[in-house]
Amino acid sequence: VQLQASGGGLVQAGGSLRLSCAASGTIFRLMTMAWYRQAPGKQRESVATITSAGSTNYADSVKGRFTISRDNVKNTVYLQMGSLKPENTAVYYCHAPPISWGQGTLVTVSS
Repeated sequence: VQLQASGGGLVQAGGSLRLSCAASGTIFRLMTMAWYRQAPGKQRESVATITSAGSTNYADSVKGRFTISRDNVKNTVYLQMGSLKPENTAVYYCHAPPISWGQGTLVTVSS
């Protein structure tokens, strides 16, 4: 599966941004999808996950502010990010477990 992430950019603290990840292939609807991020000098960490059935899971640090969703017609997974903080600055990656990763999209939150 090939993944193409987009939607990153520069946003002020408190603002919102929506990331998109388009997946190739016909089995997208059967796949669990996830968003990860890696901040400068830190390890990559899980942000949110959505199963094929639509069940979601979030890192504690983003609960209530971020929403993961999917469109199985468009083969796309989204990450709606709100109330952004400078510490959310990172490269965000979409991931189709176990091995497929998108190229990453940079999100920069200014204070």
